[in-house]
Amino acid sequence: MKIIASTGREDVAIVYIMELDSGHVVECVEALAPPIPREQKWVLLVSTMFGCPIGCQMCDAGGFYQGKPTKEEIYSQIDFLVHRHFPDGYIPVRQFKIQFARMGEPALNMAVLDVLDELPHRYQAPGLLPSISTVAPAGRELFFERLLAIKREKYSQGHFQFQFSLHTTDLAARDQIIPVKKWSFERMAGYGERFYAPGDRKITLNFALAQGMPLDPQVLLSYFDPSIFLVKITPLNPTYRAVENRLASFVDPFQDSHAELVEALNTAGYDVIVSIGELEENFIGSNCGQFLRTHLAAKEPIEAGYTYQLREY
Repeated sequence: MKIIASTGREDVAIVYIMELDSGHVVECVEALAPPIPREQKWVLLVSTMFGCPIGCQMCDAGGFYQGKPTKEEIYSQIDFLVHRHFPDGYIPVRQFKIQFARMGEPALNMAVLDVLDELPHRYQAPGLLPSISTVAPAGRELFFERLLAIKREKYSQGHFQFQFSLHTTDLAARDQIIPVKKWSFERMAGYGERFYAPGDRKITLNFALAQGMPLDPQVLLSYFDPSIFLVKITPLNPTYRAVENRLASFVDPFQDSHAELVEALNTAGYDVIVSIGELEENFIGSNCGQFLRTHLAAKEPIEAGYTYQLREY
C-alpha cells in the first residue's frame, strides 16, 4: 500500500488517495468537527468498493465499478489513518467513528462484515463507533442478517450507528435519485424494528435533500416509528453529478430554509438532526458524495467545491 496524493487540512479533514498492493486505488478520509478536539471526536471514512455500481444522482463516487476490497484492503485504510496519530493502536478518543461511506455501497461487500466482526479486537478503542449507511439494495438479505447478528453480539447499548439513506419520501423520485432495485419503506421499517434494541441509538433516516424532492412526515409515519427512527437532513453537497443532474440543495447553510420542515417532523414525533457540518470540507472534497478523482478528471470546475490543491507523493 502507498499514499499517492492527499489534500486538506489537519484541523478539518484530509483526503488520501491510496494505491493498494493489488493496483486498485481508493480514497479514505480523516476528519474533525471543529472546535471539538481529536481527543473528543475523530471520524474516519473508508471505501468499501472500487467505484460504486449504484450511481446515485448526487454522488461523484459512482459511475464506474472495478470490484470489492478484501477485509485486509479495507483494514489497510483504517490502519494507515489510525497509525498516523496512534501508532500503538491505543485510541483514547471519546467518540472514534468509522464510517464505511467514502466510496461504495457497504451492503454489496461481505468483507465489510468481516471488518466489523474483528474491529473491537484490532484496536484498543473505548470510544469505537462503527457507522453503516445504506440505500438497502435488494437481494442483500444475507448481509443484513449477519450485520444484525454482529451488532447484537458486539455493538449493543449505543455502540453502533445504522442509517438508511432515503433522500425523499416520493417513491418515483427515490427511484430516480437512487437508480437501483432496493427495499421498500415497509421492508426497511421491518428490519429497523428488529435491529433496534433498548439502549441502542435510534436508526437514522437520512435525507440529502434536493429542491423538489419531497420529505412528507405523514408518509414517514405510515412506516417508521418515531420511537425507533430519527430523521437526519443534510445539504446536498457540491458534486459534479448533482450539477449534471440539475439538483440543488434544499438546505441552505446560510439561511433557516428548513425550519418549517423540521417543525413538521417534530410535530409528527421525530427527533431531527440538521447536519450541516464544516463548510470547509466542501472545498477540500471530503464530504459525503464528493470524490477527488472525479474532480481531477473533470474539464470544468464546479462552484463551492474541490478548491484545495492536491499534494502528490
